[in-house]
Amino acid sequence: MRNTVWSGLSFLAVILVGIGGAAAANEPRMPMMMTTGKASQPIGHYEFCRSHVAECSVHTSKETRVRLTPAKWNELVAINSGVNRTIHAATDEEIFGRPEVWAYPDTIGEGDCEDLVLLKRRDLMQKGWPVGALLITVVRQPNGEGHAVLTVLTDRGDLVLDNLNPRIRVWSDTEYSYVKRQSEFDTGQWMGIDDARAVAVGSVSR
Repeated sequence: MRNTVWSGLSFLAVILVGIGGAAAANEPRMPMMMTTGKASQPIGHYEFCRSHVAECSVHTSKETRVRLTPAKWNELVAINSGVNRTIHAATDEEIFGRPEVWAYPDTIGEGDCEDLVLLKRRDLMQKGWPVGALLITVVRQPNGEGHAVLTVLTDRGDLVLDNLNPRIRVWSDTEYSYVKRQSEFDTGQWMGIDDARAVAVGSVSR
């Protein structure tokens, strides 16, 4: 029962944000990200695309935003929490003996942030979510370290699925600085993000 109540309250919070709910003092409310043009592809994604060509060559003619119904919200919550709960966090060095490898983690039961994003993205696509609405995104944590999350484009805003935080939040309500993400029109192309909340975003070479 507690999980049901929490899920419903979280859904209500996202709905309020999407229609212009009250923001914290002096913080702009930006439900949708703005992109700035083409950005470099992370090396891990480049290597991943060499072995998963079909996944990195999907083109979409127009922006796809999913209508965020309670049923869709529950799918997001279930997949986000399920992957976070079942996949053990481990670095690429620990798993592969290499600094940067993007791979589906369900075969070995462990992976890093990019791997969990890949699995969440695939699980949502299997549920019928459009690929153009499920974008791998590179961010910078407050401590300066690079990190990856899944951005989901909905009619209520760009939502973030994260392995470091169990709550699904609108991107502008997170503490991250957003650097770049997959293009919603081309799964092999990356776009820079205009994070107006950040004083300095810098770049992440991954």
